[in-house]
Amino acid sequence: MTGRPRAWVSWSSGKDSALALHETIAASDVDVCGLLTTVNFTADRVAMHAVRRTLLMEQGAQLGLPVHVVELPWPCGNDVYEQRMVAALQTASAEGISQIVFGDLFLEDVRAYRIAAMAGSGITPVFPLWGRETRQLAHAVVERGIRAVVTCVDPRQIPAELCGRWYDESFLQSLPAGADPCGENGEFHTFVAASPDFRTSIDISVGEIVERDGFVFADLVPC
Repeated sequence: MTGRPRAWVSWSSGKDSALALHETIAASDVDVCGLLTTVNFTADRVAMHAVRRTLLMEQGAQLGLPVHVVELPWPCGNDVYEQRMVAALQTASAEGISQIVFGDLFLEDVRAYRIAAMAGSGITPVFPLWGRETRQLAHAVVERGIRAVVTCVDPRQIPAELCGRWYDESFLQSLPAGADPCGENGEFHTFVAASPDFRTSIDISVGEIVERDGFVFADLVPC
């Protein structure tokens, strides 16, 4: 036992989760013990990011952390979501987890929802990136060596052809005015293929790009 608080990281498979994890590890005041991820079990993919479960599990392996998967049906009503998250929090508490780290940036309603949902669980939500200027955070992702691919785009907010691109300075320069550079308003989602915290990078290729339910998705294929 280290004596430090034990934490899981709420892990979307994307860049903000990776940056929140990286900064939590660097601070050295929390013992990160696992990742918590929601998966659409019908598609067998990470919810919204549409990343294959095999790639999610490879991220956990590269980080040396177990992945605690919350299985969700599709479509998923809020009551089902909340029931399954309560069960996940109970599992976390039983394992001595006292904090869950989130990569949220500035959406007050999302933060308030998480705080309310975890009230009484004995687990504290932690937001290490909260309130920081998102253009600076976007550059921090790139500068720290977090390499990510854009897996989902909302074409009502940014061009569909940005789906499947690497999240880099070129991508940031391609965003239209008004788009959040971290995609916090749902403009896009990402998958992290490399990080300073990974043992090695994950080899992937961009497969089929499809439009579904009003969004554009890139299917990432393990090499």
